[in-house]
Amino acid sequence: MYQSEDGENSDSSWNMECNQVLRVKSIYISSAILAAKSPFFYKLFSNGMKESDQRHATLRITTSEESALMELLSFIYSGKLTTNEPTLLLDILMISDKFEVVSCMRHCSQLLRSLPMTTESALLYLDLPSSISMAAAVQPLTDAAKEFLANKYKDLAKFQDEVMNIPLAGIEAILCSNDLQVASEDAVYDFVIKWVRAQYPRTEERREILGTRLLPLVRFSHMTCRKLRKVLACSDLDHEQASKSVTDALLYKADAPHRQRALAADVLTCRKYTERAYKYRPLKVVEFDQPYPQCIAYLDLKREECSRLFPSGRIYSQAFHLAGQGFFLSAHCNMDQQSAFHCFGLFLGMQEKGSTSVTVDYEFAARTRPSGDFVSKYKGYYTFTGGKAVGYRNLFAIPWPSFMADDSLFFIDGVLHLRAELTIKQS
Repeated sequence: MYQSEDGENSDSSWNMECNQVLRVKSIYISSAILAAKSPFFYKLFSNGMKESDQRHATLRITTSEESALMELLSFIYSGKLTTNEPTLLLDILMISDKFEVVSCMRHCSQLLRSLPMTTESALLYLDLPSSISMAAAVQPLTDAAKEFLANKYKDLAKFQDEVMNIPLAGIEAILCSNDLQVASEDAVYDFVIKWVRAQYPRTEERREILGTRLLPLVRFSHMTCRKLRKVLACSDLDHEQASKSVTDALLYKADAPHRQRALAADVLTCRKYTERAYKYRPLKVVEFDQPYPQCIAYLDLKREECSRLFPSGRIYSQAFHLAGQGFFLSAHCNMDQQSAFHCFGLFLGMQEKGSTSVTVDYEFAARTRPSGDFVSKYKGYYTFTGGKAVGYRNLFAIPWPSFMADDSLFFIDGVLHLRAELTIKQS
């Protein structure tokens, strides 16, 4: 027997207390079959409660739960459901959790995963109750919801206005992705700060959400040093946590390349140190003020990244700064103008456009085998004006196939290590 009541109370138990009963319906069903499928019913019929000594057990449900309960009872008998409608399946999933019918939860989860997903449905799945039985049964469904959101919104800049209205659980799913297509990790941090300020007006709550939920998803080790300085000065962050994040990032940047790769490969640390699908490649930059303004930028490119440059691609680095001016490196696959073969090129450009003029001494170098030392390839000086660049179409003076060969002198453990040294000797 179950009793249907009006109102929003969704406490579906055998307790007879609370709201007015609108309707009573009797169902004849085997207590043994119910007990075999559900720990809830097993306890109901066997633990000495008053219902276990009677021929009738009473369940009280809300009117909105009636259809879902009937489907659940049908499933307990037949192992099948009669519906493929998403809203009802979700209701069945919820009432299956209340009555601890794990097999039905798994079945509903499987059916929901087979249906087309939307942003709205994905967010509903992420907001399911976190009971122990529910969590295990619907994990594949919540994983699918996270994957859907991460894939749909991986181009964060394209969907930024829409993503600003997505709740916290959805934002976490998006920020966990390694495939997030952003200009740099700086852009991820800027988005996080913008989103949390819009969603949490109260400073204390904003700081709590940042500290416990969002900052652990920002990969500070791939942010620029200029942005890391701003992290330290951000009033929305706990100063101690911000300082630790920045310190860890700087220690990672100073670490040996093989150690960095190990951290990115380790299952315990990979989410923190793995690079995303950045539009601009991260750099290591060392800056000096004396005796002249000088900086050394290190750009590492994996063999597979270089291979994707063929026949006419290019990769741009993050910006780095010297004497207040923004510069960047770009790697190209070019056609050698004299010999008519493809080759690897490296260029240095200045970001700012306009009348600014800066003369820079520069040197390009690359690590080579077997010594592993950086070897100078080209050096010179160039007067930059806004938007200009200087570089070499054939940095290694060899055709592309020789550059990319397995026995190439320029790939060490599958990585091409480039260095650009810039010095300003004129005011």
